[in-house]
Amino acid sequence: MKNFISFIRHSHPEIYKGILFCFAVTAIVYIFPKQGKFKYEFQNLKGKPWLHEDLIAPFDFSIKKSNEEIKNEKSDIIANAKPYFKIDNSIFPAKKTQLNTEFNSSWVIKKNNAKKEKNLVFAIKLLDSIYSKGIIEPNSIIENKPSDFSIYVLDNNVAEERDLHEFYTINSAYEYEQLQLKNNPEIDAKYLLPILENCIAHTIFYDKETSEKILKQAIEDISPSRDIILKEQRIISKGEIIDAQKFQILESLKSIYEGETDGASDYFYILLGQILIVSLCLSILITFLGFFRKEIFIDNAKITFILILIILQVLMARFSDASQSFNIYLLPFCILPIITRAFYDTRIALFVHLITVLIASFLAPDRFEFTFIQLLGGMVAIFSIVNMRNRSQIFISSGVIFLTYSVAFIGITIIQEGGSDAITWQGFAWFGISALLTLFSYPLIFVFEKLFGFISDVSLLELSDTNGKLLRELASRAPGTFQHSLQVANLAEEAIYNIGGNALLVRTGALYHDIGKMEMPMYFIENQANGMNPHDEMSFDESASIIISHVIKGIEIAKQHKLPEQIIDFIRTHHGTSITGYFYRSFQNAFPEEKIDESKFHYPGPIPFSKETAVLMMADSVEAASRSLKKYDAETIDALVEQIINTQIEQNQYANADITYKDINTLKKIFKKKLMNIYHVRVEYPR
Repeated sequence: MKNFISFIRHSHPEIYKGILFCFAVTAIVYIFPKQGKFKYEFQNLKGKPWLHEDLIAPFDFSIKKSNEEIKNEKSDIIANAKPYFKIDNSIFPAKKTQLNTEFNSSWVIKKNNAKKEKNLVFAIKLLDSIYSKGIIEPNSIIENKPSDFSIYVLDNNVAEERDLHEFYTINSAYEYEQLQLKNNPEIDAKYLLPILENCIAHTIFYDKETSEKILKQAIEDISPSRDIILKEQRIISKGEIIDAQKFQILESLKSIYEGETDGASDYFYILLGQILIVSLCLSILITFLGFFRKEIFIDNAKITFILILIILQVLMARFSDASQSFNIYLLPFCILPIITRAFYDTRIALFVHLITVLIASFLAPDRFEFTFIQLLGGMVAIFSIVNMRNRSQIFISSGVIFLTYSVAFIGITIIQEGGSDAITWQGFAWFGISALLTLFSYPLIFVFEKLFGFISDVSLLELSDTNGKLLRELASRAPGTFQHSLQVANLAEEAIYNIGGNALLVRTGALYHDIGKMEMPMYFIENQANGMNPHDEMSFDESASIIISHVIKGIEIAKQHKLPEQIIDFIRTHHGTSITGYFYRSFQNAFPEEKIDESKFHYPGPIPFSKETAVLMMADSVEAASRSLKKYDAETIDALVEQIINTQIEQNQYANADITYKDINTLKKIFKKKLMNIYHVRVEYPR
């Protein structure tokens, strides 16, 4: 039990990695849809032979209608839909009463009671014959329709199908009245016609609500499937051409196969498979980091960052998979390698992109095509920003990504379709939008810098601008130190470039490594232009204290100006735990009998802990020492570089840096060559 508690106490980083790994697997598996995946890819094989083994129906299923078939059925229903009208039975009684009232009130004037009854009876019968057929209201639904066009008339919720010619309109009813009055000479037509005309009104009206309700129901009743495929029935044989009918059968089987899981057993196996796949992919990634990028593997913040990027990309792919109207190629998957490359090297960016695409491909409709196109796009994105020296590179990268997507799409389409007829502009529009969305990587880089404390090449470029406020202040207050920093930056950048490392980081760190000298510039020899040296009036230990203090003051200034920790590390380590040799030896020579407190002459450290900080320490030391040479030739420079770097090795200043003896020998050669160029030393050739 004690051993277990001790293990827990001393293994926090490893436990955190395990928890982080489990969380990432859980999150990605949770994002995945819990349904089976059809193992055959056939979306782009219409008109091509079936290359797999004979496919036998595993169960009974219905053949789904294609979208075109359903669309045509909807169009037919809409085109042949019969509108509904309703009859208002209250109008005829009201008009009949109106007829009696107007007839009786006006007939008093005529005072011919012998004809009154005969005219009234005739008028009522005529009105009844008109209203018995019905008078239809004009409407755009029936406008310009032929006379045999049929409609449904609702009378007390009973629908009767009738043709348009069976109804009167206001005009046809009036003409019918005129004709009947003309054919009955015994009737007073001149008297009855105005009265009858006032009694004509519409009785049949368009029922929009019922028509739309019936039409909607008819569309909803369209069957999504047709015909039945029975279990054990051969669906398609190997080599058989996938025509439209076979394609629809395969689509039907795929949709049913990838539908909701049937029971807890299926759900468990699908979940288990997803856990295995995701765990395997992430394990390979973690193993890669452990073997080849130990500095990232031991940093839990960096692993967290990488896993968050992968989870976000998978979530983005799931969004497309869940939305039928949203194409997966609209999504900017190349943002991942661009952001990863901004903080890490190209190999990590490529490997992370590869793992992410492999996981996300399970959410793509055509897994091979998606994987092929996205891998090519990611590779090109990484190549296009190998050295992110300016903002325009992101725009160039976006254009190159679009071009790569397009060429890959054209090539795949031509291979699959046997021609260019199937190439549509829509595909290029998707790729164009995706490429444009990759431009958001620039603000995202800034966001991740702040969240995780990282530093990108873009930020390093801004910091290394000598017109920046802090560097201009250094140039103004300590011009000699500024020139020294520039020389060190050139030396260190050239050196790290040859042995492999972040050249831009080294250059930026070199520019800021001596900013602490701004506080007391005249105490440093490179700023003493008038020959006066304030150290002449001070004790050796006091002088050493002032010289050493520029490291602490530099850290304070850097934090005041909110420089990144990665840059402050160069200030901390550029002297390591070395000793201020001049003042230490001077103290020894002046007071040979006195015991020396060496702590007063040692820099506080820490010693360099990376290849970059180690290279800066070497470059700073050899550049500063080279200024004290009395004679500049190949021999003196060679001896100087060897003596300084060998002394630092003896003092174990590079014990914590991942730098080899081979690297150090390479660095010595570079420093010698660069110093000879700086001081214009000619190489002597044998005579």
